[in-house]
Amino acid sequence: MDHDGALGLTRRRRSVPIRTGGPGALVARRLVLLPVLAGVVTLVMFLLAQRSPFDPVLAVLGERALTLDGPTLEAMRARLEDTSAVQQWLTWWGNALTGDLGYSTSQRTSVGTVLAQRLPWTIGLVSASLLVSIPLGVALGGWAGTHPGSLVDRVIGPGMLSVQAAPPFWLGLVAVWVFAVTLGWLPTGGATSPQASGVELLDVLRHAVLPVLVLALAHLPWFVLVVRDATRDALAGAPVHAAWARGIPRRRLLRSHAVRPALLPLVTVLGVRVPELITGAVLVETVFSWPGIASATVDSALRLDFALLAALTVLTTVLVVLGNLAADLAYRLVDPRVGQRDG
Repeated sequence: MDHDGALGLTRRRRSVPIRTGGPGALVARRLVLLPVLAGVVTLVMFLLAQRSPFDPVLAVLGERALTLDGPTLEAMRARLEDTSAVQQWLTWWGNALTGDLGYSTSQRTSVGTVLAQRLPWTIGLVSASLLVSIPLGVALGGWAGTHPGSLVDRVIGPGMLSVQAAPPFWLGLVAVWVFAVTLGWLPTGGATSPQASGVELLDVLRHAVLPVLVLALAHLPWFVLVVRDATRDALAGAPVHAAWARGIPRRRLLRSHAVRPALLPLVTVLGVRVPELITGAVLVETVFSWPGIASATVDSALRLDFALLAALTVLTTVLVVLGNLAADLAYRLVDPRVGQRDG
């Protein structure tokens, strides 16, 4: 979906009445839907895993399978083949609901430990990138939208489209080559220096500069272009012309009648871009060897670590649903009229 498609989605969304009973009903409905969606997604994963061409014993045991003799391996394969994907799915959920997420063969520790150790790193990386990209996107998009045809507008349009076309991993590699290899200003990867005795705040911040900026840059075009187009639409509307006629000062008019309405499509884009945020984090963490949960996803897929994959699938589903829920609640907060069109 390009930015024009996202803006079109925003316009359609604003024109359709929200048939809810308020924020409480919206939250309740999404929370009821969440376990159903997580169950369906994980069931599909187990069905695909059973039909994959990979050795099921190797997927379950990992490198431990190399220590077993032939008859033992064949007996385990026969037992796994006799167990349907639905039975494996029910067993996994039964254990997960008791707090046992299984053992990660790729990370060589429990899945719960992997999530506890890596999830904060990913949350910090994504949060920091949004703190950079959202204000910058509003500022650049608002300026370009309120100054159509200016030099800034002519540079921002093609520039953002060029960045939007570049994959995040390519942006990461270019950033490493320029700022780490050529200039030597920043580290090439990791979250801490090899000589560090522990996790030191300044050391982590220095290592986080490149991955945060690259992830922020990867999502910046969406915010800039949507805010710019929404601002232009607002300026062409009747309320702005009426405000001009009443003699409202330019700065106040632009802030209240142009840039502020542009926050509505920005919130919508944030909601629909949650999966892209996760995908971008996977690529950026892999390039910069960032010790987050996204890089563990790559390892679990390459090493057939289905226990960790199942947990990450549930986690991703939860993040997507909660991200969209947060966007819907923020949409109501920015435009209270949304909550008044119920029924």
